[in-house]
Amino acid sequence: MAVTRYTRMAYADADDMVFGTAKHPISYGFGIKIGAGKVIPEINYAPRPGTEKDPEKLRREYVDYISKDILDRAITVGFPDVQLETEWVSQMNQEKLSAPVVAGQKEITEKYYEEFGLNSAVRHTIPDQREADEGLRPSRHGRQYPEKLFECAEIAVENGADNLSCETVGGKELADFAVTNGDAVAFLFGVGYLGSIDMTYVWQEFANIAKKHKAVAGGDTNCSGANVSMFMAGGYLDNDVQKTFSAITRAISAARTLAAWESGASGPDKDCGYEGPIVKAIAGKPTTQEGKNCQCAHCDLQGNLIAQVADLWSNESVEYHPEFGGTSVQCWLGSIGYEAALMNTAIQLKQEKTLRDIYMYADRYRGPEAYILAYDHAYEIGKAIAANGDNLYLRSKAAGLKAAKIIIGGYESKELGLTNKQLEVTLDVIKKFEALPDDEAKFTEYAAKEYKDVPNFTLKNYDL
Repeated sequence: MAVTRYTRMAYADADDMVFGTAKHPISYGFGIKIGAGKVIPEINYAPRPGTEKDPEKLRREYVDYISKDILDRAITVGFPDVQLETEWVSQMNQEKLSAPVVAGQKEITEKYYEEFGLNSAVRHTIPDQREADEGLRPSRHGRQYPEKLFECAEIAVENGADNLSCETVGGKELADFAVTNGDAVAFLFGVGYLGSIDMTYVWQEFANIAKKHKAVAGGDTNCSGANVSMFMAGGYLDNDVQKTFSAITRAISAARTLAAWESGASGPDKDCGYEGPIVKAIAGKPTTQEGKNCQCAHCDLQGNLIAQVADLWSNESVEYHPEFGGTSVQCWLGSIGYEAALMNTAIQLKQEKTLRDIYMYADRYRGPEAYILAYDHAYEIGKAIAANGDNLYLRSKAAGLKAAKIIIGGYESKELGLTNKQLEVTLDVIKKFEALPDDEAKFTEYAAKEYKDVPNFTLKNYDL
């Protein structure tokens, strides 16, 4: 699949962005239209431990229990649309375990569409089990990765997956080092630059595989980097990783996430990609988001704000088990489904921008990451990326710098409170980034020497 880099913004103004509507909506599955004027709930789940040991048990868990419970509850409460997301457990990288699940979910969603008129689709997110020390490119050590990764993609779409997605790990070895050591330049090198190279490589192939089987290549996220940074930064009780550092890494990660769409994916991207507002602003493709209704999985400081421009609204993931209100997937579908219904009612009443702004202002000042992801600031970061769109290094650096300067602007205007340490970290990032060379080759040469001792790092993984 050809690669087309984004060098301009999809939206003329930040105010044009709103939840439920994307410049480039996408249709797939049974009656599902994303970004076409309404928000759709996407329910994410995990099987109970032990079910992965037997193909029939796993199929029954995913299809007869989880999927049926979700579809039944959607009909019970009157939700017209639902997307299921099956994030494969690691053992599903073999056809005997995964194929029956994919085929079974396709069959049951078709059944409910024909019998009840329930619009539905299934996203399959396959696992990226590549290890940097074993090689991210073909057969360096004979472990059959990434061949195995592409084999999983083939299994998913040839058995009926409507949407193919992944959480790729390119750049993770440097991201782990960067977060542990508070080194934003290492994150820029690993995630912004090398991670974008890896994303381009992987997603060109994914897009081809999806197209061959008439499925939709969805998208990716920097879960292994920016989310680790966000979780380590934590909330007000935590201080191991500075929240300004986390915010800057989130902006950098947007340049990487964008690479999937540039390589042929159509969207929506992944729910755990909090950088979604930035990439939607650039590409105009639908974004999936998670926030206040994903508390079963994790906590964040922008639970309302992140709904501001969402096209799919997710619970992240929940293990299948009973609760007082039904099974876990039924209860959490209710949570995200009613939130989506609120957004859709706002659209129908032409109050979508009012609700969008209420979501945004509810968390805008809660922390640096929320502040830079507010849609007006996300748009500015997107502009910085697009202005350097043809250069994977420069656009990542520009994203980080813009985020840092937005944070400083918020602090100086007294909109955003920062601790002395958070301020110090932000100013240090600006100083270091501005001192970096503009030449990509010079930066690569410098960074390769600077981080040569980082465990498992080698340029060979990125074909450099």
